[in-house]
This record gives sequence, structure tokens and C-alpha cells, in this order.
Amino acid sequence: MALTEVLASFPLVFVIYALVLGLIVGSFINVLVWRLPKMLERDWQAQAHEALNLPAEPAGAPYNLMYPHSACPHCAESIRPWQNIPLVSYLLLRGRCSGCQKTISLRYPLTELACAVLSGFIAWHFGFGWQAAGVLVLSWGLLAASLIDADHQLLPDELTLPLLWLGLIVNSFGVFVPLTDAMWGAVAGYLSLWSVFWLFRLLTGQDGLGYGDFKLLALLGAWGGWQILPLTILLAALAGTLGGLTLLRLRNAQVSTPIPFGPYLAMAGWAALIWGDQITNFYWQFVG
Repeated sequence: MALTEVLASFPLVFVIYALVLGLIVGSFINVLVWRLPKMLERDWQAQAHEALNLPAEPAGAPYNLMYPHSACPHCAESIRPWQNIPLVSYLLLRGRCSGCQKTISLRYPLTELACAVLSGFIAWHFGFGWQAAGVLVLSWGLLAASLIDADHQLLPDELTLPLLWLGLIVNSFGVFVPLTDAMWGAVAGYLSLWSVFWLFRLLTGQDGLGYGDFKLLALLGAWGGWQILPLTILLAALAGTLGGLTLLRLRNAQVSTPIPFGPYLAMAGWAALIWGDQITNFYWQFVG
């Protein structure tokens, strides 16, 4: 029996398979979140030197998602394969580097665990099929983009644009919504936040959103259609307000302190894609 037949015939096997796959992808997301911003910074510096006709900086060692090999950020000791098993290695090492004994950030295993739980839930919710495959890829991309935005207030085009196009391609086969709804979802998603951005700038002279937020809402519209946009914006605004106030209190920061909106958009759009109808029906029952 082929693997696809096993996964389709035994839902529990599919869930376990998705959990393990999620752990592996979560480990890769940790690498992506750490390295992609540095790769982009190097690329921007090279472009700036070229645009300003400045001498090019000496070429250093290659730096990408594959090279150099993973190493401890404190002592630079290379991480051996057995020390790089998702979640398991962290537990075996008791959260410390085997070389310098410095604490390994808890964020690494939490990212792997979160990715695994998300993947297992998606497999359980959708069952084996194209919808599950699509939402798995979308969820992994949203998780990576959210973590980068939380760290750097940056939503890289290298993540948002491929996911946007993938959403349109997936819906060209009507996997979630008709292609027309997906296309107008992308258009409306971008223009809605673009309009808010310029209105806020005209009224205050400041930037309230980043261009990456426009593209993120556009990609969510490309996956779920224009129908999920009102709920996505509402949930993101509510979550962003509560989360922002909490962060300001915890960090003792000023109201003017920039707070990334991408993670809230991603969570809201993900929830709207999966539970949009249930949330809307519950709301109308509640207010009715």
C-alpha cells in the first residue's frame, strides 16, 4: 500500500505524520527566521554600494539557509546531527549548549512544538487531501513571517509574495474559494490597508502600517477570498489592541513605540480561513 493510501485510509496515521513533519519544518523555520533577515541585510548593503558607486565589500564566506552549518551563537561550536533533532535534542541537552553550557533559547523548541501542534491540528481538522496540504504550507509560512515581523518589524517579500501567488494557484482549482473570489480577495486585502495607511499618514503625518502588512492581508485574501477580509481585519484589530497594550505594559514603553501588526493579521486570517463561518454564525446568534 502506498504512503498516500495509508494516510488517506488511517486518519490517526495522517495526524502523527503531520506532527512529525511539523517538528522538522519547525526546526527549519528556526533557521529561516534567524538567517533570512541577515541575508536580506547583506543583499541590501550590496545593492546600496552598487547604487552609490562605492567599492564593493570583500566577498566573505557564503551565508544562506544551508551554509554555514548551525552553531552555538555563544561559543560558535558546530551543532552535531544528534544535537539537532527537533525538540528531542533540547530535552536531552537540558536546554544548554554541550560546549559552553550557555542556555539555549526556549524559543527554538517552542517554535518546533507550535509548528507540530499546528500541523497535527490541520491534519485532524481537514483530513488527508489538498486542503490540508495547502493550509499546512500556508501555516508554516505565516508562522515564519510572524516571528520575523516580531523580531525585526519586517514581513519579507520572499515569504509574502510566493504565498500570495500560491493562494491564487491553489484556488484556480477551487480548493477553498473560486478563483474570482481569491483574486478580488487579494486586491481588496491590499487596497484596504493601503487606504488606511495613507489616510493615517494624511491625518497624523506618520506611518501607522508597513507595506508588508498590505501584502500579508492580500495573501490571506488570495487564500480565503474577499469574504474572510472583514472578519480578519476585525479579529486582528481586537487582538492587536489587546496584545499591544499588554506589550506596552510589560515593556514599560511609550504609546508611540512601534508594534508589529503582522502576527495579529496572520493569526486572524488563519482563524478566519478555518472557522470563519462558525465565528460569523456565533456572532449573529449572540447579537440576535
